[in-house]
Amino acid sequence: MRSQRNAAQAAARGFSLVELAVVLAIVGILMASLMYTLSSQVEQRNFEDTRRRLDQARELLLAFALVNGRLPCPATSSSAGDESPSGGGTCTPSPSYGGYLPAKAIGYQQVDSSGFAVDTWGNRIRYAVSAVAPTSCSGTSTAPHFTSAANLRSNGISCQPNDLLVCKSVTAANASANPPSCGGVGANQIMASGLVAAVVLSTGKNGGTATGGVGADEAANIKTAASGLSPIVNALFVYHTPTPSTATNGEFDDQLTWITAGELYGKLIAAGSLP
Repeated sequence: MRSQRNAAQAAARGFSLVELAVVLAIVGILMASLMYTLSSQVEQRNFEDTRRRLDQARELLLAFALVNGRLPCPATSSSAGDESPSGGGTCTPSPSYGGYLPAKAIGYQQVDSSGFAVDTWGNRIRYAVSAVAPTSCSGTSTAPHFTSAANLRSNGISCQPNDLLVCKSVTAANASANPPSCGGVGANQIMASGLVAAVVLSTGKNGGTATGGVGADEAANIKTAASGLSPIVNALFVYHTPTPSTATNGEFDDQLTWITAGELYGKLIAAGSLP
């Protein structure tokens, strides 16, 4: 009877402070683990959603080309998400490697309050189109090529882009060369020169403003002009798997996709826009 009474008294007293501390510590560890897991899942979902948005933008650009016989010009900071100029031709600025995706022109739906296409984090999606030089075309060799239906038909499919380039790293690359170079013997190239007609870019979660400063590889992708009208002459882009701020070239979370000239020509030929 006494042992039963002692047990009942111990139960009535409840947990000691030490026991409560242990329980709270365990609960805290479990909650932290759960929050980390949920945060990782959200980040992965945002990353995948942005990838889907870039793929959708790519398809809309190709659909625009099928209807209009050309690629659209980029939007500028003053064009309210539409291509500049409306109707294509010589883009503003020219060459335009620091513009935005022309959401209004291609029918892209995920936009901000000003009409600009955005990724999952609300950052404006960038878009660059080749401003191929006339000397690389046969026929009449009239520029611009990819943003003018008349010039594209006149120049024909022998006109190849000679400016846009996608590299694995900015290290050893020469962005100021004409045309730009990834450096070395091609090991740093993702796409060989003369192939890329357009690039679509998300600056990722950090929006090109990484904590501790933008890394060298991300800096290569940030092509801006305060007025939205000044030419951006750097046609070199960098793309690789995400890296932390401790990596050699700093934090990198940009996402890219691109359209090759061959794919564009193939679709226009199949649609009857090109011979």
